[in-house]
Amino acid sequence: MDNVLFGCKGLELSFAGRKILSGVSLSLNSGELLGLVGPNGAGKTSLFEVFCGRYKSDCGSVFLEGKDITRQGFYNRTQSGLGRTFQSPIVPMSLSVAETFRATRKAWKPYLSRHDAEWAARLAHLTVNWETPAATLGAFDRRKLILACILMRRPKVILMDEPASGLINAEIDELELIIRRLVDEYHMGVVLIEHRLELLAAVADRTVVLDLGKVIAEGTPEDVFLNPRVKAAYFENVDA
Repeated sequence: MDNVLFGCKGLELSFAGRKILSGVSLSLNSGELLGLVGPNGAGKTSLFEVFCGRYKSDCGSVFLEGKDITRQGFYNRTQSGLGRTFQSPIVPMSLSVAETFRATRKAWKPYLSRHDAEWAARLAHLTVNWETPAATLGAFDRRKLILACILMRRPKVILMDEPASGLINAEIDELELIIRRLVDEYHMGVVLIEHRLELLAAVADRTVVLDLGKVIAEGTPEDVFLNPRVKAAYFENVDA
């Protein structure tokens, strides 16, 4: 894969003697959406924490555009082009949408213009009044605001942790369009943790399955979801 953009090799992570990640290796190509699934406790969010530098792995490496970023912290990885969303769309409680954008524009040099914020808002389908307090936005608009703040810096890779959580079907359809545009038109790499398998089936180019901290399957969503080992580890334990 000549266009490998991001990934990891041999990641190991333990907490209090409990193995969380065991030899995890995966890669993400430019302009690709990689789905990441597995039962609760499989290690998906912990893997994201290692990717973005909030957790330090016991061993193994993380790379971006061929550069080893394993020793970089969260802030430096963000500056290098790695964006990340969280399961809960937490926004600044005391700022308006405009003030949130302004804080993002001034987060580090080079400072960005209002034009950059407007471009990112359009790309994220955020159409609310900018004087609206960010804390009063609905769940989907909060997710759009967070995504727009990330997009302002033109990230190379976005890690998205359950972005469809709390959304209704029409909103999930819109989210699908937004994500595919980021991948297809802007050639960003996206890693998506999602329990909504219909969303993954619709948008993911490849899917990786974790179970007990190990990669147990990788391939197209169609092939992976039919894998007997995946069915045993994931589908029989998925929440009803």
